[in-house]
This record gives sequence, C-alpha cells and structure tokens, in this order.
Amino acid sequence: MKKLSEGRRRVIIEGITPQVDCGRFPAKRTVGDQVRVEADVFTDGHDLVAASVLARREGSKDWIEIPMKALVNDRWEAAFRVGELGRYAFKVQGWVDHFETWRRDLLKRIKAESDTSLDYLIGAELISEAAKRAAGGDGLWLSERAAVLKAGKDPVQSRTHATDPMLHELMLRYPDKRFVTESAELPIVVDPVRARFSSWYEFFPRSTAEKAGVHGTFADAEKRLSYAAELGFNVVYMPPIHPIGRSFRKGKNNNPQSQPGDDGSPWAIGAAEGGHKAILGDLGTVEDFKRFIRKADDLGLQVAMDIAFQAAPDHPYVKDHEAWFKKRPDGTIQYAENPPKKYQDIYPFDFESEDWEGMWKELRSVFEYWIGVGVTIFRVDNPHTKAFPFWEWAITEIKKDRPEVLFLAEAFTRPKIMYRLAKLGFSQSYTYFPWRNAKWEIQQYLTELTQTPVREFFRPNQWPNTPDILTEFLQMGGRPAFVIRLLLAATLGANYGIYGPAFELQEHVPVKHGSEEYLNSEKYEVRHWDVNRPDSLKDLIARVNAVRNENAALQNDWSLRFHSVDNDQLICYSKESDDRSNLLVTVVNLDPHYTQSGFVTLPLDELEIPHDRSYEAEDLLSGERYLWQGPRNYVELNPAVRSGHILKIHRRMRVETDFEYFL
Repeated sequence: MKKLSEGRRRVIIEGITPQVDCGRFPAKRTVGDQVRVEADVFTDGHDLVAASVLARREGSKDWIEIPMKALVNDRWEAAFRVGELGRYAFKVQGWVDHFETWRRDLLKRIKAESDTSLDYLIGAELISEAAKRAAGGDGLWLSERAAVLKAGKDPVQSRTHATDPMLHELMLRYPDKRFVTESAELPIVVDPVRARFSSWYEFFPRSTAEKAGVHGTFADAEKRLSYAAELGFNVVYMPPIHPIGRSFRKGKNNNPQSQPGDDGSPWAIGAAEGGHKAILGDLGTVEDFKRFIRKADDLGLQVAMDIAFQAAPDHPYVKDHEAWFKKRPDGTIQYAENPPKKYQDIYPFDFESEDWEGMWKELRSVFEYWIGVGVTIFRVDNPHTKAFPFWEWAITEIKKDRPEVLFLAEAFTRPKIMYRLAKLGFSQSYTYFPWRNAKWEIQQYLTELTQTPVREFFRPNQWPNTPDILTEFLQMGGRPAFVIRLLLAATLGANYGIYGPAFELQEHVPVKHGSEEYLNSEKYEVRHWDVNRPDSLKDLIARVNAVRNENAALQNDWSLRFHSVDNDQLICYSKESDDRSNLLVTVVNLDPHYTQSGFVTLPLDELEIPHDRSYEAEDLLSGERYLWQGPRNYVELNPAVRSGHILKIHRRMRVETDFEYFL
C-alpha cells in the first residue's frame, strides 16, 4: 500500500527537456554552456503551483535549487550553467503553492472590497507554518507578521502587511514542500568546448617530406603543424600511424596486387613489428610522436588520432587471439567485404566471439595507451560496424577518469545508426553534408540537426571532402566549387574539417567516372604536395578560420536560422552569439558556374534590427561595407570573383543581465 502522503502529491510534471530517450542517455553540453530546463507543471483545480530545478555534478551529494519561471500554457523554465567536465544530473520539483494561491485570491478580494478578517486568519496560519521552516531572523520576522494578521485590529494595516513585498519574498524562500512531486533524475554530460567548436585539418604524415618520392616522418610532419596553425585550425587529424600489414597489401589506386615498394593502406593495421599500440618505423618512434604532440600543443593545436578496429592478416592479434576473428567453413579467417568490394588486407573483429570480454578489454586498452602518450581526441573509423554495447561501455569507462577525451564517429550510414552512436557517447559525428548541394536539402538537413531534439545528443562535424569522398560537385565545379563548400561547411557548422592539402589544392580528378575515389589516392601511396602553389586556397581558408575564431556567432550550431532569398541558387542564413551581441549573416551562391542575384529578406524584429534606420553589413571576407535598409536587400555574387559574403551586422543592442546559477 502506498504511503498516505503519496496520495496528496497533486502536481503533475511532464515534457521535461533536455532529455534523450526518457533519460536513457545523457544530453550533451560543453563547459560554460547554459542548460535551459523546461517542463510542463500543473495540478487539478484552481490552485497555483511552484516549481524548481535541482541540479548537481555527479559525485556531489549537494543539490543546487533553481526556481522555475512560468512561461505559457503550464510550461515552466529555469537555467543553470555547467562549469566543469563530467556528468551532471538534474530533476524537476513541483508543489501546490497554497500561499501564492491565497495571495492571488486576496488581491482580487481587496480590489473588489470583499476581503474579511477570516481571509487574513487563513494567511496567518500559512505564514506561521513558514516561520517554523525558516532560519534565524527570518523565522522571527514571519512569526511577528503572522501575529499582526491574526490580531486583525486595523483592516488597512492588515492589507498593508499581507501584501508587503518582503513577506512575499520570504514566503517564496521557505515553501511548503510536504507533498512535493519530483521527477526522475536526468543526465547531462559536459565535454570540453572543443566538442562544440573545432576546425579540423587532416593530413597524412607520410606525405610531408620536402622531396618527392621520400617517405615523410614525424619530424617532417611538424612543419605541416605550423602550416595548419597558420591556416587557423585547432585540431590536426592523421590517419593511422601504425605498422602496415604486408599480406595482401594494396597497391596504388586500390590495386589488389601490390608491387615492390608500395606503401599500402594505413588502415591495414598490424605487422610483425606490432599492432594498434605500435608506430610505423618509417614515421619514427613513440618519443618522436610525443615530441610531435608537444609541438602541436605549443602551436595551439590538438592532435586527433585515428582508431580503426580492424587487423591486417599479419597483425599480432591474429596469431595471439585467433578467437577474435570469424572463420569461414574452410578454416580461413573472413576478410572484410562490402560486396562486390573486397578488402583482403583487413580482418574485422568478431563481436560475437566467445572471448568477447577479453577482446573488449584489449580494445579499450588501445585508447588508454594513446591517452597515456598524450592524445585526447580520437577519430574512430567505421564505428557502426562494431557492436553498440561495446562503444557505450568503452566510452563511458574512459570518460569516467578522463572526461576531457573526445570521440568523432566516422559513420556514413543510416540516420538511426548515426544517431545511436552519438547517444552512446561519441562527442561529434560526420554528416551527410558532402552530398547536400541544393538549397532545399541543405536547409532541411541542417534544420533537423540544429532545431529538433536531435541536437541534444548529435553534434555535427561538416566535411566537404575526405580521403574517401570526392563528390561530383567538387569534381565538376572547378575552384568555385571548393570555395562554396568551404564557406558552407565553416559557417553552417561550428565543427568542420577539410582533408588537405587535397582540398586547398583543389584535387578533383576521380580514379574513374562515377567514382568518389581520388586518382592516385593518398590512401594507397605516398604523395608529395606543394602547399605553396599560387593557386592554393590557403589564404581564403586562413581568413575564414580567422572569422570563425573571432566571432562567437560561428562557434555554436543552435542559433542557425535560414532566411528567404528569391533565388534558389542563393542561400542565406544567420547565426548569433548566446548573448546576442554578435550577429552574422552568410549568403552563398550555390552555383559554381554563373552569377546569381536576388533579394535577401531578414526578419528584423526577430534579429532585433531597427526598422526605422539603416544598418551596416560588413563583409568579413573582403572588408567591404554595405549600408542596408529594411528587411529586403539586394545581393549579387559572381563565382569568378566571390562566391559568398560573411556579413557582420552592426546594430544597437539592448543588453539584459540576470542572475545565473553555476555548477
């Protein structure tokens, strides 16, 4: 039988946000972010209710209580900021507020001149009970006020004391929560700011030697670090740096038959020298890699390492842990396939192995080893081909002790699978951005990622190209196509990346018609890149990254709003900072071949732009300034000259401050 008090809990709490799958998974935030909690809180009848949010950091026994404010239609809200890495929990409380109900009704009676001494006696009882809950002088003050109302000698005095703002404030401070309704706890995981805002530059360290035909080393790659820093990136990502298998090694252009001297694919991990905890000898040693990481840190860069859980046939795992791999009826180990494609140089792990526990622990230890070396960002190759329970366990276990570690999911697969990986703990995720070219599909897709509940757990990382992806748009659109995709990636997404130097040098020739594979792909051979070529996009990339680094509006995703343009080849959208002091409007010509023009229409009220005077739109790419007036303004973009504007809107802002709760 339920306790009697449970039957007197009359408040209903529903529709709490943020939450992911009813609290099964944590919502995501970064250090310093505001957590805005909303909930439906209501009760039967006409009594008023009160509500609050209780929040704490995991491991703390103390809850911080934040009063909720009523919005409309029984919706309530409160907010707090998260100041440390790790996990947090929050819950919502609601209770019938008898004093507030009494006060509301009394004010109505006073206005109608129908208040009586009995009304003040009821209030006195409520105040007396609050005095017992109050501390020190507050309790004494409330007791005295209750006595005055009980005496009721002077009706005017009773009205004055009953409606005293000080009384109202103290009664709010000491509410009657005997029959409080409380929601279940809901989790939040707080990551480093880099999870929300990052600019990635990918390169192959083996292709960084100054001379053509020479295998690069970490010492050579250090020079590429300086280059990436000059371009304004803050994360450098390298494909696998481990020994490459010799059995069934791939040749150039993915030829299944290699020739003497072929370098093979870095994703065919493992040879006699070692596996996932070893380094390819041609690159250097572990100490060389540590020096490389230190150099990156000195330049303000973080090193992201590729983790690909698969093994070349001559990986030590294959010999020492044969049970971790699936065998075919003829007794041979099953290599990776995606029919009709065959990857004879790779053995996938069998997550239904009888020794799955031993395999899980060993794979987790791969992350732990490289964290010990100094790596705190991991780009995980094809995580959707590994068991979901493994990722939830491994990421959760790692982040218990090292909450600063970030994981990027390279999973170009079905949406529900991509979303599940994000829920399981991946900090960022690749997206379908490379293939979203038309205005309507860009708007539809980015709205889904930034304005629906998906945003609570899925952080997009937009890449216009990768070593695996050379889109038809880049193949056919010439230099303007690369400019267009750069502008879109860097301004639509707070997280974005490019695979270089292929991108800035506009590498666009596929291995064959209809393929997204590069001709002479760097995945299968060492390349030599002249990063100082005069046709390079490096200056534009550096400028775009500088704009991102200098403008808080581009360092978030949730403020993204699309705006009307009367030309489907022009796309317009805005972003602004949390405090609304920094507003940028981006306009891009989606056509790489022809000049496009049209009228952009901005919602002035929504953006707090004045109707009655002109305002300045400063192009942060060119330095040009335009004087705009009203909601509709003309834009013309010739891709031979420029493919887009990133406009800083100068406006007078009304700054509002409010007390904030920090945890």
